Amino acid sequence: MKICVCSSRKNCFSALRRGVWLFLALILHAGASSAATAPAADSPRMTPVVRAVQTSAPAVVNITSTYQVESMRSSPLELFFGPGLPGFGALDRQPVKQRRTSLGSGIIVDGGKGLVLTNAHVIAGGGEIMVRLQDGREFAATVRGADSDFDLAVLEIAGAKALPSVGMGDSDDLMPGETVIAIGNPFGFNHTVTTGVVSALGRTIRNKNGAFTDLIQTDAAINPGNSGGALLNLEGVLVGINTAVDARAEGIGFAIPVNKARRVMADLVSRGRVAPLWLGIDVQSVDGRTAMALGLKEAQGVLVTSVFPGTPAERAGVLAGDILESINASPVRDRRDYLDILRNQAGGAALRLTLLRDSGLVHVEVVPSPFSDADAHTLMERLWGFGVRQGAQGVVIARVRGDGPAAFLRPGDRIAGVGGTETPEVSDFLQAFRREHASGQVLLQVVRNGRGYHARIVP
Repeated sequence: MKICVCSSRKNCFSALRRGVWLFLALILHAGASSAATAPAADSPRMTPVVRAVQTSAPAVVNITSTYQVESMRSSPLELFFGPGLPGFGALDRQPVKQRRTSLGSGIIVDGGKGLVLTNAHVIAGGGEIMVRLQDGREFAATVRGADSDFDLAVLEIAGAKALPSVGMGDSDDLMPGETVIAIGNPFGFNHTVTTGVVSALGRTIRNKNGAFTDLIQTDAAINPGNSGGALLNLEGVLVGINTAVDARAEGIGFAIPVNKARRVMADLVSRGRVAPLWLGIDVQSVDGRTAMALGLKEAQGVLVTSVFPGTPAERAGVLAGDILESINASPVRDRRDYLDILRNQAGGAALRLTLLRDSGLVHVEVVPSPFSDADAHTLMERLWGFGVRQGAQGVVIARVRGDGPAAFLRPGDRIAGVGGTETPEVSDFLQAFRREHASGQVLLQVVRNGRGYHARIVP
């Protein structure tokens, strides 16, 4: 770098003035050059992808969720002697609160109401949620509703006006091979654009928490931080919400179809949760003995043991004795799989069932109905053999059927949990029943006379 030493103060000011004018001239020249080189609307550089990004990118946001976790601070002695040294290891262990931050993406789908659609796992830690727009504006947000079974959440931006939003398309008319665009914030890099094609439709992926069905598979790069971001078509409208990447291979990502997201969002905004659904059947897993008795080649699927009157399954022609092999082309492997797949369905959409009947395949369509509290109470007394009510301390047994699978229970016993899920309110208990009603066995946490124990029932 060359350093100039002025001979007088006047000369210094003159040099400084010339430098300022030169700097401003350079800026104006750069602006004029960039304006002159901006591609025209009919330029071949203005591809459909570029137009779609310019239209929709302002509605894609960066989401930061900050929350606290508590851990135990280790004793310095453990650095030398290892954990668990008798008399020393726990001398100064203290709970320590640490702030952690998760990053993700979201899409403003209603600029007037400030509603943002994202993944439930992006905001799963709770705490403070901040939303940052492409133009640099930043707002606090609150959770209107979230459902981990669908991995969807709706946020509301507080005090924002005239927000950009993206149009919601129709994911039912997507075509394999169609070009799609993913926009998100992978690894904290704001508004990263990747392109690819629709690789397949109707995919199902499973993890320890259940099954996610009817997913869009794409080879558009989706990386950590893209979760909750937009999947667009070439018209610049939203067709999916990016949600997962398969770590086993490159170029395999998944998105939730916007039509399912639209139905889930309506429930989350109006009720704060997604209305549970049911078909109106009772099922049991096809085990080896059942498969042998029915002459099946393998033990897979669920056997329909009952069809309840006046339910969607009865109206669709499902019969007791049918073997349910798949729902929307997703294989039903056992009773747990049936529950997981059904739990990932949104109301209003018809399900395609493949049934094995008299050694032939039968295909039917059925629209699930809401699994109301009244339906849950009635079915619970039939399957589990008891009824419940809200007590002062929680959910208590109201009546027990003597010939039922839970005849050991007594009126007044408190049910603190079902299958590891706490049930402080009857609404929580009914929700747990909906999740577990077709399970082969159910673990109850029972409290009697102030003492708790676990009890297993086999419906």
